[in-house]
Amino acid sequence: MLSRVADALYWMARNGERTENNAHILQVQLVKMLEESGRESVNYQDWQTVIDICGSKSAYEEDYGELRVHKAVDYIAFSNGNSNALTNTLSYVRENARMTRDVIPNELWEVWNDLYLHSQNKGPHTEFSFQDIHSFLRHIKTTSMTSTGIIDSMMSRDLPYHFMKIGQWLERAEKTALIMKVMLQKAKFSDCQSFSEYDGQFALRLVNGYQDYSKKFRLKDPALILQFLISDRTFPRSIYYCIEHVKEVIWKIESEKVAHYSWRMYAALDELIASVEAVCVQQLSFEELEMFIADILNQCIEFGKIFSTTYYLIEADASR
Repeated sequence: MLSRVADALYWMARNGERTENNAHILQVQLVKMLEESGRESVNYQDWQTVIDICGSKSAYEEDYGELRVHKAVDYIAFSNGNSNALTNTLSYVRENARMTRDVIPNELWEVWNDLYLHSQNKGPHTEFSFQDIHSFLRHIKTTSMTSTGIIDSMMSRDLPYHFMKIGQWLERAEKTALIMKVMLQKAKFSDCQSFSEYDGQFALRLVNGYQDYSKKFRLKDPALILQFLISDRTFPRSIYYCIEHVKEVIWKIESEKVAHYSWRMYAALDELIASVEAVCVQQLSFEELEMFIADILNQCIEFGKIFSTTYYLIEADASR
């Protein structure tokens, strides 16, 4: 398989996952805003958190100025200035799918192309109702679930499938780490200067893990929630679960061997897995935990660069 094809498949999967994640995060915040109407200070802080997870607070302020709900939704969903805006990540998915139509199922191209065309009448500063937004977010969710079903039920377990899965799992690991990093930063500058139960439950909802966590644990202890997101072996969005699956797929690509060109990739993976396996959140101070999560996120990003170099993928930032 040509490296440019592998690159397109990898980034198609990453941006597909990013589109689903950011759409889910925006939907969670919109629902939460309605449930907590009248608590403006909480809503304001949570919108700042969501903007930083799905983009950049400084970039938002530069383009939109003061924080308003309508402006925040516009920035996360439609802004040309936010490379992670939903309409932009959809464009990246569609373009990479177009480049690889000969190796992916036709149905996969069709569902993403249909969603992309649907999004073309939306753009920054367009007028929209919250009903329009919820309909758009549901369309994204349905497309993502359909896409996952097509990939898992129709694609042979060969190189195209493997490169897409690595993109998906790595994107998930980075997003979970990013959510925890931003939430810890928010807690640091809050009145209590600690990660609260409220923050923990919000983080669970952002990664779509509230129900799964509640089935396993009765306590809503913040430290237990963070431990769950870092090292749970069965939750499909924990950092450990995602990175372990990345390693399994690479092991298949490499025919269960470590070659002269791949040892750095394996070393980076082993170091990352060892870090999330060994950590005990309850034994860390707040400052140590903040440093640990930032380091895990940096390790995930660095592994992505090593992976791209190992397989001669096109050098690019994370906004492809």
